[in-house]
Amino acid sequence: MIEEMKMRKFKGLSLALAMALVLVSFSGVQAAPANKTELRVFAAASMTETLNQVIKLYARVAPNVTIVPTFDSSGTLKTQIQEGAECDLFISAAQKQMNQLDGACKADKHKNPAGLDLIDSRSRVNILENRVVLVVPSGNPARIRSFKDIAKARLIALGNSDVPVGSYSLEIIKSLGFDIKQLEKAGKVTYGSNVKEVTTQVCEGVVDCGIVYATDAFSAKLTVVDTAKPDMCRQVVYPAAVLKSSKNAQAAKAFLDYLGSPAATAVFKRVGFSRP
Repeated sequence: MIEEMKMRKFKGLSLALAMALVLVSFSGVQAAPANKTELRVFAAASMTETLNQVIKLYARVAPNVTIVPTFDSSGTLKTQIQEGAECDLFISAAQKQMNQLDGACKADKHKNPAGLDLIDSRSRVNILENRVVLVVPSGNPARIRSFKDIAKARLIALGNSDVPVGSYSLEIIKSLGFDIKQLEKAGKVTYGSNVKEVTTQVCEGVVDCGIVYATDAFSAKLTVVDTAKPDMCRQVVYPAAVLKSSKNAQAAKAFLDYLGSPAATAVFKRVGFSRP
């Protein structure tokens, strides 16, 4: 009887150890917090659908953690962080906005003109890659077939120049030899403050075409007629980092680690994201 009790105790300890190892492994290096924790995550608007799905998955492995996401253009989120908004983790759709908050970039006035030091540079990691595409409304009434057809469009939707999707769009337009000022003067351009606004304009058919991310086109079920080639714009990479001001830095790092897990990767890849 004593030997049987010892064996049961040994099995119980083994099971507890195995569960603990699983809990640590889901995030790579960090274990889920034992106490109830609220994390505020600022993420690029193009991550809205996927990150919300990942947050639901994370709740199963870290039930004590509540993720409160805020989605908007990376430029708007960067400004909010700079102005003191409470944020634990920032995920940008471009390096520019992250560089502007990174003390490691202070020596380069082009990257970090204000000399800000608001993120934990050691936590910074590139987590996703996207593609820039040209989309058209249902039926493609203007018969837009490629980026070269932008000039013949009655109206095209772009992101503002201070947000990543707008910056990439302007690079594409310039690479094709088009003059954005001339297009604006001719009344052919309308702008959105983030990629979701551009997507909505195309979905509603108020424009002939729009430039968005491949993932947004997928989520909105829009028709993609062209994809930007490497020589047309920069690589679209999403960096992420924990804020120095975070009161839950360890929990934020654990969630950041989870974003690289197989479960999260499956969600991201399903809509067109890839790993850098």
